Amino acid sequence: MTHGGISSRGVADPTIETMGAERGADILLVEDNPDHAQFTLKALADHKAVGRTFWVKDGQEALDYLHRRNQWADAARSPRPGLILLDINLPKVSGHEVLRDIKSSVALRSIPVVMLTTSDRPEEVVATYRAGANSYVKKPVKFGQYIEHIKLLKDYWTLTSLLPPD
Repeated sequence: MTHGGISSRGVADPTIETMGAERGADILLVEDNPDHAQFTLKALADHKAVGRTFWVKDGQEALDYLHRRNQWADAARSPRPGLILLDINLPKVSGHEVLRDIKSSVALRSIPVVMLTTSDRPEEVVATYRAGANSYVKKPVKFGQYIEHIKLLKDYWTLTSLLPPD
């Protein structure tokens, strides 16, 4: 089973794209919780403004993807995303560290980063924006609300906002 470029095992399949004549923006989803990832992939699926969605499960894998290292060394398997959905609480390398790496890289800093988290602590919000996040979104607890939030994000970042070219 695939979801806009993701197999049911969570592995990106660069040959799978969402429906539509023109492929939209590729999205990198960095999420360690399989349930949250599946909800997000479901909300992103079948939308012509979204190209492929690549799911990585920890901060180190996100950095490997973005810098094309290890299993992501092949550019065909790791295209530059037009948008990054980044969880904050990740194993190996935190979402904050991944964000700092992205925003300190000349090659990556123009990619919009939306931070997704269960926290609404004011100090967390401030620290994230100071580090360069483009948006901070608290994940709703209820499935229906979560899907609706992701769909709103998808519509804003792929239909309303102009994303930088590759």
